[in-house]
Amino acid sequence: MAIWGRLMNMGPQEVFQLFKVSIRQPRFIIPTIKATRQSIEICDELYGDDHHANNRTNAFRHALWNYLICEKCYKVSGSVERSIEWSKKITDLHEELAPNDKPAKLMDLHNNRIGRKLFKKNYSEENLAIITLLKEEMKKAIKVSKTEEINAHQNQLVYIEDRK
Repeated sequence: MAIWGRLMNMGPQEVFQLFKVSIRQPRFIIPTIKATRQSIEICDELYGDDHHANNRTNAFRHALWNYLICEKCYKVSGSVERSIEWSKKITDLHEELAPNDKPAKLMDLHNNRIGRKLFKKNYSEENLAIITLLKEEMKKAIKVSKTEEINAHQNQLVYIEDRK
């Protein structure tokens, strides 16, 4: 999720979609960028490059990313619901524009939702507490082999192993 690298590789249609979403909530752009950078820094520190593969650490990163977007946007808006709506909108758009196969995309969307759900439940906690909580959830993450299995685990992180 190198932000500038991803932006530079976008086509005009993708840039327009991102612009259209961002222009409606301009005050959330900087907090979203900060949350994205912070989630990558935390995951790099904890897991090195492992979180870039489809595994438990990737599930952790997506949940953390959404939690941090919600947290940082909440500080700007003061609204839990608006923060969650924005996080969903921007991370769903990311998944729409990302070149992932269907199982990876569904896994990411699922784990994004878990992060937002955790924010709604724990939004007054500090980052260290949420990282500890997500590490515990990551240990319980369920490995799925079929996309149909993802929805069966509504309250847990899920992952698929990269097929190499």
